[in-house]
Amino acid sequence: QADKVLKEKRMVFVQSVTSGTINGLLDDLLEKRVLNQEEMEKVRRENATDMDKARALIDSVTRKGDKASKVCIDHICEIDSHLAEKMGLPSGAQSRTDHNTQYSQAEILPFPAPQAVQDNPAKLAFPGPGGSLKLCPPDIAQKIWNEKSAEIYPIMGKFTRTRLALIICNTEFDKLSRRAGADADIRGMKMLLEDLGYTVDVKEDLTASDMKAELSAFAARKEHKTSDSTFVVFMSHGIREGICGKKHSKEVSDVLDIDTIFQSLNTYNCPSLKDKPKVIIIQACRGENEGVVWLKDSAKGSENDFSLAPEDFEYDAIKKAHIEKDFIAFCSSTPDNVSWRHPKHGSLFIMKLIKNLREYAWSCDMEEIFRKVRFSFESPDGKAQMPTTERVRLQSNFDSTPGS
Repeated sequence: QADKVLKEKRMVFVQSVTSGTINGLLDDLLEKRVLNQEEMEKVRRENATDMDKARALIDSVTRKGDKASKVCIDHICEIDSHLAEKMGLPSGAQSRTDHNTQYSQAEILPFPAPQAVQDNPAKLAFPGPGGSLKLCPPDIAQKIWNEKSAEIYPIMGKFTRTRLALIICNTEFDKLSRRAGADADIRGMKMLLEDLGYTVDVKEDLTASDMKAELSAFAARKEHKTSDSTFVVFMSHGIREGICGKKHSKEVSDVLDIDTIFQSLNTYNCPSLKDKPKVIIIQACRGENEGVVWLKDSAKGSENDFSLAPEDFEYDAIKKAHIEKDFIAFCSSTPDNVSWRHPKHGSLFIMKLIKNLREYAWSCDMEEIFRKVRFSFESPDGKAQMPTTERVRLQSNFDSTPGS
């Protein structure tokens, strides 16, 4: 029985579940009427830590019996495959096993140089931009490296490199609206970056000064010395001046200037990443302009593909060296304009970015993948948003050696 399974796995759930998954489960269980509004708010309001919330959540569900517990298990498997695997839940564990078996003999080439290689893009399965990272056969990877090595960044071997990535996501704010759906963005980006070989640090609900401190700490990590690249991802509310911290309001300015990101990771402040590609991803509004004649600030739909209606989304040195070099920033919208976010499935920019990276990372370089993402917004589907590539300082193509 499902309630018995949850009781047996209670300790694993409490110790392993993330705040994003807790919030996602609470929203889903409210929608499915497993919990009522009062019960959901009680879990959030009366428990200070994530572990306390996890205990209250799983105990509330198991008390309601087998049917309620089964709904909870199904949602865990759907929204957090890593947690499902740790808990030994069949569907979550099986999906990971299938993934590993399918590609055990292949090698990953996350960012190869442009190459006319035929691939077979798989249709994205919703909810969320999941799916498997497409992998590059070893012979093609070696061919690309032999022919293009002079045009791509040096790559460290898979078993010796220590790639790090940082995700900073603000969901809860003191005065601004909650960024519903942000938990889906965290899950999707974290899984993608891990599949690309990065150890991912996730930091949530920070002030601007906290974000600056996390950037400084990340820049000082010793692992960068034996890494060949990094990703830094920001997801929050935003204004023209920068990325909003959790205390931002009309009365109080709590904004991280975009320049601070580049300054924290530049050659002076982060010498360990000198001459290595640094990819900055920013999902945030950059103003209030709509870009078209309509825009909705609410979301109600839950379609299972990218044909979601527009109203379903809401806006969201020893020697001389160049100080700002080897950067590329990809922002979710052009300056002064808004970005779209679905309150359950996450940000449209993040969904499409993950989808394109999973499909084309093995056969296209980073700038080409970003171009594909921009092109995907050209279709007349009503979602007025145009991502933009900025401050491109890459000296070569951003590639990676294959790893088994």
